[in-house]
Amino acid sequence: MKIDRNLVYKLLKQVPKGKVTSYKALANAAGNPKASRAIGMFMKTNPYAPNVPCHRVVYSDGRLGGFSGKARIDDKIKMLREEGVLVKDGRIVDFKKHYFDKFSIEKAMRATLP
Repeated sequence: MKIDRNLVYKLLKQVPKGKVTSYKALANAAGNPKASRAIGMFMKTNPYAPNVPCHRVVYSDGRLGGFSGKARIDDKIKMLREEGVLVKDGRIVDFKKHYFDKFSIEKAMRATLP
């Protein structure tokens, strides 16, 4: 089952500042629960950053994951911190408090990309 890259980006636009989501949650919302790796690739090659905030996508256990490769993980931490999301030892502090997975497929279908 394929996954629509643009749909994923439109879904990601729903994650507000101060919140994070997971690769798995995006895959589920886009209709393919097994596509977490594809989501990671979409985030790595996101042409719409920062309007489509790929820095808000983390592993489902709160670990950061990558960000345009491991060399830029400090940038991801800085952007999250600026939005009020703290990171300690490579994990989101108070992960459940910051976790977002209330995606609307209907809203995504009406959304536009930058």
